[in-house]
Amino acid sequence: MSEVAVKEKEPLFSKKNKKLITDPLNDTNPVTIQVLGICSALAVTVKMDAALVMSMAVLAVLIIGNVIVSLMRNMIPGKIRIIVQLVVVAALVIIVDQVLKAFVYDVSKQLSVFVGLIITNCIIMGRLEAFALANKPWASALDGLGNGIGYGVILVVVAFFKELFGSGTLLGFEIFGSQGKTLAESTGLYSMGYENNGMMLLPPSSLVLVAIYIWIQKSRNPSLQEAH
Repeated sequence: MSEVAVKEKEPLFSKKNKKLITDPLNDTNPVTIQVLGICSALAVTVKMDAALVMSMAVLAVLIIGNVIVSLMRNMIPGKIRIIVQLVVVAALVIIVDQVLKAFVYDVSKQLSVFVGLIITNCIIMGRLEAFALANKPWASALDGLGNGIGYGVILVVVAFFKELFGSGTLLGFEIFGSQGKTLAESTGLYSMGYENNGMMLLPPSSLVLVAIYIWIQKSRNPSLQEAH
């Protein structure tokens, strides 16, 4: 009886539960540590608005998917668990896709097929299989929140530098001035001869930025460095 009472009194945001949110931001980041979801980091990070919308879409699918699978965990036969997980994620992705088309159609067009590919995102399937099937709904929701934010942070950081130095804008707003056909017609840094870096708009630059992020992350946290 006392053991049950202790469990019931455990705070919603206990130290253990907080780690479900904070660990994916650094120690177990799904992109930089687990190397999952790299395709998104390459494909949808040219503009910050697309990266933000993609991050929120994955976050929503991950949290809701985790909770649904957790609620069903004792009813899902082991032999068909992957199929059930795919059906849950596919249904959520269809809903998210329709919401994006209804409210942010232009961004939805930029994301193109990549919203649909959330269904096969390794982060989502990995968390459903590794965590939601073995844990209660609240913990699963926090796990989804942490991993979704951890994923989104990488996309936004990469998109920030790619859009800034590749297009000279952030969220569509001109940062370095306007670029005209000639120096006389340009303003801001462009009037002094500054040019946008076209390489930043190409997928390889995303790998470089992710690599720099990993280097900074591991240099600041020795526990993440591989032992040689």
